[in-house]
Order: sequence, then C-alpha cells, then structure tokens
Amino acid sequence: MEFLQITSSEDYRVKEIYDAYCSTFPEDERRDWDKLATLFSHPKVKIISVLHESENIGYLILWELSNYTFVEHFEVFEKFRSQKLGSHITKYLFENYPRIILEIEPEHSGEDAARRYSFYQRNGFRLIDEMYVQPSYGKGKKPLDLWLLSNYNPENLKEIKDEIYDIVYH
Repeated sequence: MEFLQITSSEDYRVKEIYDAYCSTFPEDERRDWDKLATLFSHPKVKIISVLHESENIGYLILWELSNYTFVEHFEVFEKFRSQKLGSHITKYLFENYPRIILEIEPEHSGEDAARRYSFYQRNGFRLIDEMYVQPSYGKGKKPLDLWLLSNYNPENLKEIKDEIYDIVYH
C-alpha cells in the first residue's frame, strides 16, 4: 500500500477523490470545491491518496495541529470496501501519527454510522466526546452533532476542540 501526498488540485487523482467525497459525505459534512481546493497548499494539511496494487483506493485529509493529527476525512472508495483495506490505512496512521483525533456521526444515526463506529473501535479508537458539534462548513450548511474519537487519552479536550474550530473550520 502506498500513501502519496497530493499538493495540487490539478493532480489527476483529485477528480476521483472529489467525486467520491461528494457522493459519500452529505452536503453539511463537506467543503465546497473552492474551499477544498485551497487545502492542497495549506501548510497544516496533508491530502493523501491511498494506492493499493497501483490503484487509487481512497484518501485521507489530515490536519497536523499542535500535538495531534486531526483526521477530517478518511475514505476507502466504495468498490474497495469490506476488504480490510481500511484497517491497513489505520495501521499507517498509527505508525505515522501517534496522536489522532477524528469525528464521526453518532452510532445511533443509522446502520452506516454504527458500522463506522464499530470499525474505529476495532482499530484502536475510543469515544472521547459525545457532545461535539462540528461547525458549519459555510453558508447554507448546518452545524452537526458528531462524536469525537481518539487513539490516545487527550488531556484537555476543550483546548483540542477550540483548536479544531479555530484552524480547521475557521
């Protein structure tokens, strides 16, 4: 498995990533193209294309914040799901980013949300905040009640949330 950082919105893999991003994540859970495109040159962001057997199978959008990494989006493309590839990606994350925070829909939101929560639990994450609100991604988009998960025990959750709000959702 290869993990290649994409540094330009002109990269040939970006169209496939953006198409999947738009079909997988609801409108309120994602950036519009113009805002996403600015992330390719943001100094705190890494957009990583995940390749398996020379094929693009998914992507990660990571924010390297003060003393942890915030995983804004993690997706294995639909045709590659249920092949244990997500667990391999999680292993890569743990090896390269020892302190990880991510947000997910609450387990009770539906079958897909319950499946994702179970996946993250099996892969070393635990629930650290059930009262987290993801700020709006912009005009016409709603804030969302989500859960925060991590692979470590954060010391000051309020500071972490403030940093995510200030930097990721500014």
